[in-house]
Amino acid sequence: MDIIATNRQAHFKYAILEKYEAGLVLKGSEVKSLRNKDASLNEAFAQVRDDEFYLYGLHIGPYKQAHLGGHEPKRPRKLLLKKIEISKIVSKVSEKGCTLVPLALYFNKRGIVKVEIAVARGRQLHDKRETIRKRETTREIQRAMKR
Repeated sequence: MDIIATNRQAHFKYAILEKYEAGLVLKGSEVKSLRNKDASLNEAFAQVRDDEFYLYGLHIGPYKQAHLGGHEPKRPRKLLLKKIEISKIVSKVSEKGCTLVPLALYFNKRGIVKVEIAVARGRQLHDKRETIRKRETTREIQRAMKR
């Protein structure tokens, strides 16, 4: 598994409920650009449109050697999922406060681009403070043990 990009803020902003692996419909110049690891998941999110999932805000940089300009960097990209998975995800996302968040973009063992998406619930400010507090206490414990 060769990781291209990760959404580092996702685990901090959201409580992850379930994870799914999905394929992406891409153009050739997009795949070439992904091989150069020229992608960003920072503003990406997924939504349902006509019983299909689309990934919005995924930035894949332009490939310089592409013919006729290549591709649009932030175009919506279709996610490839099984119908059973789509129905499960739609039922969970319809709950109040749940959303679909991409966690990682990677090449699998066969060299196919996959995206790991998660059904997540937004965290409140006090939850974020609690995770920061836990992280700091574990760091202090580790520092004390090294001494």
